[in-house]
Parts: sequence; structure tokens; C-alpha cells
Amino acid sequence: MTTFSPPPAAQPLKPRDVQVSEIGLDTLVLRSRTWERLKFEIEYARQRGTTANTYLIQGRETALIDPPGESFTDLFLDELQHYEYYQRINYIILSHVNSNRVATLKRLLQVAPYATVVCSKPGAIALRAAFAEDSLNLQSVREDEAIELGIESGESQLRVIRDEATLDLGNGHELQFRFVPTPRHPDALCLYDPASQILYTDKLFGAHVCGDGVFDERWKTLSDDRRYYFDCLHAAQAAQVDAALDKLEGFPAKLYAPGHGPLVRHSISRLTLDYRDWCRQQQTQELTVALLYTSAYGNTGTMAQAIAHGLTQAGVAVQTLNCEFTSPEAITQSITTCDGFIIGSPTLAGHAPTQIQTALGIILSTAAKTKLAGVFGSYGWSGEAVDLIAAKLEDAGYTFGFEPLRIKFKPTETILQDCERIGSEFAQALRRTKKVRLPRHVAADPQVDRTTQAVGRVTGSLCVITAQWQGTNLGFLTSWVSQASFNPPGLTIAVAKEREAEFLAHPGEQFVLNILKEGRNLRRHFLKPQMPGDDRFAGLDTTTASNQCLILTEALAYLECTVGDRMDCGDHWLVYATVNSGKVLETSGITAVNRRKSGNQY
Repeated sequence: MTTFSPPPAAQPLKPRDVQVSEIGLDTLVLRSRTWERLKFEIEYARQRGTTANTYLIQGRETALIDPPGESFTDLFLDELQHYEYYQRINYIILSHVNSNRVATLKRLLQVAPYATVVCSKPGAIALRAAFAEDSLNLQSVREDEAIELGIESGESQLRVIRDEATLDLGNGHELQFRFVPTPRHPDALCLYDPASQILYTDKLFGAHVCGDGVFDERWKTLSDDRRYYFDCLHAAQAAQVDAALDKLEGFPAKLYAPGHGPLVRHSISRLTLDYRDWCRQQQTQELTVALLYTSAYGNTGTMAQAIAHGLTQAGVAVQTLNCEFTSPEAITQSITTCDGFIIGSPTLAGHAPTQIQTALGIILSTAAKTKLAGVFGSYGWSGEAVDLIAAKLEDAGYTFGFEPLRIKFKPTETILQDCERIGSEFAQALRRTKKVRLPRHVAADPQVDRTTQAVGRVTGSLCVITAQWQGTNLGFLTSWVSQASFNPPGLTIAVAKEREAEFLAHPGEQFVLNILKEGRNLRRHFLKPQMPGDDRFAGLDTTTASNQCLILTEALAYLECTVGDRMDCGDHWLVYATVNSGKVLETSGITAVNRRKSGNQY
């Protein structure tokens, strides 16, 4: 076995490498690593690097699980050649299919020409389309049969795996499969190996973070990255993720092997409970939007993910439904219970696909006219579908939360940012049209004190206070800010006594109040406590104010302030400060607001 390690800390990190480690009986992980900033997912923008985890099991037969994307193809194949049996790989298992992974698969099948590719039926359909692009023949997919893939050797086979099927590699490695589809990955599979008690979870339980640790020994330091990963990838499909967790519950796993980030050994129970709790939080938000779409070439789906991210960042629950894989009954249920709906469609031969026409018919016959609506889509040569859907909804009397959006071909990063903004604006419009009410899960709990519920309805702008203390730049998140005076312009800030409040203790001290924008992720960055020696602002774009405190350039606006006085208020200090100067950094943005369910927590 060959093990790779990153270069010493004093040397520049290599942008990419492959780290290999033994993780269980007859089992290796090959971690294709990068420390570079990559946009791994549609809305994922953290500068933490990542690992693409591939797994190799050697029983009597050899299985390779999830080859990495094409940016790692050469490195990965070079590393694989260190193993004498790499040309005798019997199975290549794809937990999900995407174009990135297919690029590596085609190269891999050239060096392992007798391998059988294993995936779900939706995955096989996607593979057939991908191989057809290269004028390679992939015969019709039939479940539980070996199908010729049609690459140059003509020997490789495709096996379509059913839910709860097994694959016996020998030596006790009888892999057990579970089909766990989500709107983002309708072909998703997880698998369990009883010999090693490893559960291969693909997109579940991962994190986009790169480091030397193969396992999660320091799992507490991963909490923020794991939550950020969940919010970006899974928040808009929480119901389907919750259902997937139910299907995986019976496996006695000692290790979770995700597609990205450290392997989960030391925090299995904690992370599983966190996923359950995060799913519950999403499904019990005060407002819910049904986001229905189909996607011919992935472009409409990409837009849907960005809009969903904008909605979830604005505190609205999203029920994402890929109509190609969703029953009419499930669509009806979602439309009946939602507060608003958004429908996305490509244009095929001048019309919306059949699945979208069915969904539109359900909406027109089921959804109350008081529900807020939205329409978007992508197109190649014409965009009639979006206009036709919008016209029918307008004729039926629905109000729109944003102007119908049509994008030609693949959406750019700027377009995707606009989609996130549209999601946030739709959430704000939805709040304006709905009466304020208690969240469902709070209203149903008779033990929750009604006074704290009422106090929780007091909202405040989300802000980050930045200051200097003994030569160190400090920053913390607050939402307890209020204007206190006109002349001089002044404000009050309540700061918990156990938090970083000492640098606001004395009159004359300087700080900057950075007012955050709805839909951006600065909030998560400052939720994590600052540890001694840590650079609180690593990876953030900043500039320096005239009072020498940092300005967050991604903020909506900032105010340079001077402490005037401080008052003891129980478990908080109330700080009064005067405003010396300030600037709006983004005129079209919306102030981020913290909406609480209880007066006993932030």
C-alpha cells in the first residue's frame, strides 16, 4: 500500500494529490485532494478545498466505488496503477452518475476493460445518454441483466441494481444496496458492507474540507463545515434526506464512508442526530415553498438548486420535486400544503415536457389562488414553455413573486447568483402576503412558554461587529441592534457577558458594525467561536475602515462607530455607540433578519 501525505507546512501545498489509507477489512480509501477553491456544487463557495473519496474493496472479486471527477482523472489513475490488481477490477460502482464522474469512468474502462459498471436504473439511463454523446452504443437498460456498454473493447457490462439487492464479492463482502433518490440526485445509491461494517453514504454525511486526517478525530471542529454542507446540498430536499436516513437506519455501521471529506468514525451518533434535527428544522419552518421542475440537459435543474438555496437562506422551507421522478399524488400533497410554489421547465419542441404539463394541471386544479407563484426555465432555440406556463397561471389569477425568468443554454455564475437572489426575494414577498403565525412545531407543543414565544417574534438585523483588541482583529455575530438616537446618530447593541464583549467595555473604543445581506453565508462563518491564534477573517474579503477595524466587503452596509456608554442588563451588556460614518455597499440588497422561534435563544 502506498500512502501519500501533503508537503510540510512550511512549503507551499500542492494543489492536488491522492492520499491512500486502509480503512477496514480488505478496504482502502483513495482520497483525491485539492486545497484550491473549487465550486463543487451549484451554490457552494467555501474556500476549504475538498477530497473526492474513492473506495476499493478486494474480496475474491474487486470492487471500486465512485471514481473521482475529471479534474483528478490522471492523478487517480496514476495512483491506481500501484496496485497489481487494478486491471482486474470486477465492478465499478457508481453511487450517482454525473458528467464529471463519467469522464473518469471512460478512462478507467480502458484499463479495466472487463469491469461491470453497477448503478441504479436512473443512473443507467444517464450513462446511456453520456456514452451516446461519444457515438458509443449503450443498449436499452433492463434491470438485473448485464448490458453491453459499447466501449472500444466491447467487453464491459452494465448491471442495473435494484433497491435491497446484494452483490457478493466473496470473503464476507456481500454488499447490500439501498436506493435513496433525492431531487438533486434521483439515481442515488448507498451500500453497506457487513464484513467491514462500513456504510458508503456518497452525498450524505460529507463536508467540503481538505486536510490530512482521514477520519474525524477532531469532529467538533467540523461542525460548522458539516452544517454548511447540509444547508447547501440537502436543506431544499430535507424530506427525501429524512426518508433516506430511515432506509439506512437498520445497518450496524461502525464507519460512514462519504463521497467528500473525512470519514465518520468518532461522531456517527452525533452526526446522524444532527442530520435528523436539521431535516426537522427545515420541515417545520413557518413558510413552505414547493419547487417543481424537470431538466432536459441539467440547466433548469441547476437554476432550481440556486433558487432553492436562496429560499432556504431566507428561512423558508423548500419541498424540491423533480417531476420526472415524482408521482402525481406526491405533487398534489406538496401543492396542497405549501404557502407558495415555483415551477421550472425547459422547452422541448416549443412546449413544456409532459411531466411539467401534468404538474401544471395539478396546480391549476388544486392550488388556492392566494398562493404566490413563480416560473423559470432554460432553453436552447426557443423559450415558449416559460411563457406558456406563466400565461396560464396569470389567467388563473395567481400573483407572481418574481418576473418569469428565461435563460438560454447553460446559466452562468452571475445568472445563478440572480437565481439565489430571486429565491430570497420570493421568500420576502411570501412573508408580506402571509399573516404572521407561530411555527407549526412550536404551536403544537403545549409545554413551550407563551411569553417566550411572543418575545421570539421580536426580530433584529443580522450584523457582524469587528474591532481590534490587543493587536488582533476580532469579530462576532449579533442581531440585537437598534437605532437609539437621531442627533448624534446612535445605536444600542446588546452583547452576552460570556461572549467577546470586553473590547466594547470603555467609552471611546472603536468598532465597525457590518450589516449582513439576506441570502449570503457570512452568518455561518461567525457562528463558530474564535479560538486563540485563529485568523477570524481567513478566506473573507475585507478592507480597513478609517478607525482601523475591518469592513466585510460582502456586507450590505457598514457603520463606523465609537462606544459612548455601557449598561449592565442581567446576562447582557447594553452598549450605546455613536455613528461616525458609514456606507451602503450594495444598494439592491435586502437586510438579513434573524427570525427566532423563542425568546430564550438567539
